Amino acid sequence: MSTDHTTPVTVVTGANSGIGRATAIHLAKAGHRVFGTVRSISKADKLLAMAADAGVSVELVELDVADDDSVRTGMADVLDQAGRVDHLINNAGVGGNAVVEECPPELFAEVMNINLYGVIRCCRAVLPQMRERGSGTIVNVTSVVGRLAALAQAPYTASKWALEGVSAELAQELAPFGIRVAIVEPGITKSAIFAKNIDAPNSSGAYDMQYRRMFQFYAAGIPNATDPFEVARVIEHAIDTDQPDLRYPVSWGGPEIIDGLSRLSDRDWVAMGALADDGEYTQRFQEVFGLDISG
Repeated sequence: MSTDHTTPVTVVTGANSGIGRATAIHLAKAGHRVFGTVRSISKADKLLAMAADAGVSVELVELDVADDDSVRTGMADVLDQAGRVDHLINNAGVGGNAVVEECPPELFAEVMNINLYGVIRCCRAVLPQMRERGSGTIVNVTSVVGRLAALAQAPYTASKWALEGVSAELAQELAPFGIRVAIVEPGITKSAIFAKNIDAPNSSGAYDMQYRRMFQFYAAGIPNATDPFEVARVIEHAIDTDQPDLRYPVSWGGPEIIDGLSRLSDRDWVAMGALADDGEYTQRFQEVFGLDISG
């Protein structure tokens, strides 16, 4: 077990791609001892190669955030090796497309189990030793969809809104113990999640417009997607700053959408959904959020 208390010990979940991989490498370059969790070490070659190219090492931990025993075992392994966890970056997550009518509860449960319960599992595993020391940081990577009720992404939206709420509650609960919570809210960031998230059930045929507008938003954003290392820099700032905020919107669409929502009434939000013409919808979207999604 390491007794070096000068090097911060950081766990990054979902470190095998996208924001998680960039964050693991970036924080290792910034001097952290980084443990990156992956579901399969045998599939982590790209992470290891990118870390080597950056001149750093990321220690791999096989851990599936969707499984109680896996989280318990993986985090215990980190604590055995390092003696503590100073910073936990809850990044692991999945997408999920469907309108509510076409989304079975099982799909909601599957996405929730990873995006919400996975975070809770990891927090529970590290918080006792953080409380004992009176210090630590938990960074929860949510999404702009944690603030925007995104069309045709009901399970993803539900999980990210829930994670926003739990994170805000956790921030108050942990403040007396000297533990900080930060919520990082990316918009569209270069990540493998988009290639994997192409399902559009549309089983009834009644929601063509909603699915079309959802994909239209991503079609506009993906060519402008933000490099995940930019998100990694925001995460580093959230850890290091002496003037912390609770929320950090970042990436294409993130700050613009959250700013636009702050000025939009609930009545106007619902009225946007009622616009039958795609051209009117994209024009209204640009007026509210300053983003051109016309394609």
